[in-house]
Amino acid sequence: MSAPRTILWPLVALFTAGYLASYLLPTTVGRLDGALPLSATQAGAVGSALLLSSASAGFLLASRVERIGARTLARAGLALAVLGYGGAALTGTVPLVIAGLVVGGFGSGTATTVAATGIAAQPDPHRVSTLGLLSVSGLAGVVYLAVPHLGAGHGLPPAAIALTALAVWPLTGRLPARKAAPAHAIGTGRPAAAPAGTARLLPHRRSGILLAAAMLCWSLAQNSLWGVSGRIGLDQAHLSEVTVGQVFAAALGAGLLGVVGAGALGPRLGRALPIGVGTAFIAAFIALSASATDLTTFAAGEIAWNTVYPVVLSYLIGLAASLDPRGRWAVLVGSASSLGTAAGPLTGSVLSAQAGFPVMGAVLAAGLLVVALPMTAVALHTGGRPLLAGTVRRRGGTPAAVLAASAGTPTGAVPQVGAPEQPVVEIPVDGFAVPEQPAYDTAGPRHAAAAPAAATV
Repeated sequence: MSAPRTILWPLVALFTAGYLASYLLPTTVGRLDGALPLSATQAGAVGSALLLSSASAGFLLASRVERIGARTLARAGLALAVLGYGGAALTGTVPLVIAGLVVGGFGSGTATTVAATGIAAQPDPHRVSTLGLLSVSGLAGVVYLAVPHLGAGHGLPPAAIALTALAVWPLTGRLPARKAAPAHAIGTGRPAAAPAGTARLLPHRRSGILLAAAMLCWSLAQNSLWGVSGRIGLDQAHLSEVTVGQVFAAALGAGLLGVVGAGALGPRLGRALPIGVGTAFIAAFIALSASATDLTTFAAGEIAWNTVYPVVLSYLIGLAASLDPRGRWAVLVGSASSLGTAAGPLTGSVLSAQAGFPVMGAVLAAGLLVVALPMTAVALHTGGRPLLAGTVRRRGGTPAAVLAASAGTPTGAVPQVGAPEQPVVEIPVDGFAVPEQPAYDTAGPRHAAAAPAAATV
């Protein structure tokens, strides 16, 4: 039991280092606009390029973590983050800043990929992802409080991400290295074949694809507002940068409370209810925040939104992890989410420039209400549990024992729920008696196939 605990905190730290760039997106984009010769739309496009690079890392590396090794990939990702974000922080040349942020984004995506794969393999992925969200929310809140007091310039947010990646580096030694090559089959000289369907095929493909598409749109809506939240506070609510930073820190602090509540609640309500109802609340809070014209409305919308957002996100991460114990769907869904995150700043900038912040908020809220339906459907389809111990579940469907007991199911060939075990009768063949076989447990998980015949006549 010591190995999972040894790996747990490095995964949380890696999750924090990978997600921090997206949490600091408003101040990163806002300072690009203010300190460099870039327009608001151009700064949003740079933020989108950063997150698009992060998403591409997930798509490229989703199926290669085990082959390359979690430790090697994590160190490579952290090294890219240090070099990219550190370089962007130290230079004032626009092309070099953009190149550094894109390289750093790929490093963040690599770290997130390794973390997501490891979290999916844990006994309780929801708990581990909750700890990761607590960590990154707390750290981002500290950065938002500190950055306005450390001076102007575009370099402070990227420097904070680079220093976080550097601090996490020593913990990667506890991550597993590349797995040894499979044992060779005896007498063949070739690697032993893996069980059919366990290595190559993704389980729950339809649910995974639907969840990935919905998560792309969900993240797009969230980060369309998050990418321009600083401008809403500065330009529409007429607040100072210090006040906006304090509101963001308070919002992330409220998010910590939401994540703690989600961790305490756990799976008691399942996943469908928190995802569906939580997304509906997020839609309302986004509309409120986008229409803010004073401190009270702006703070209320941002704090309420950031309280519910990480709660829903923790359940979505757990849902994606539950689709594949090897973590491939967790990475692919997370990468699709990163694509939406990447398009968010540019989408928010364009919508707000063309129609204004309130109309942008209304459009995003309506889109979230639509997206909530397929996400809730996936949670309902894949989140159920067998009603009886030892029942055999169809892929994503109803337990076989419940099907056998349902009305209209033909009896006789299918044993009823609670039916006694049927003994195997000895049948003499050519004067020899077949040895007595043990009773056949029709509900046992190892007996999903039909019982073998006692003899062939």
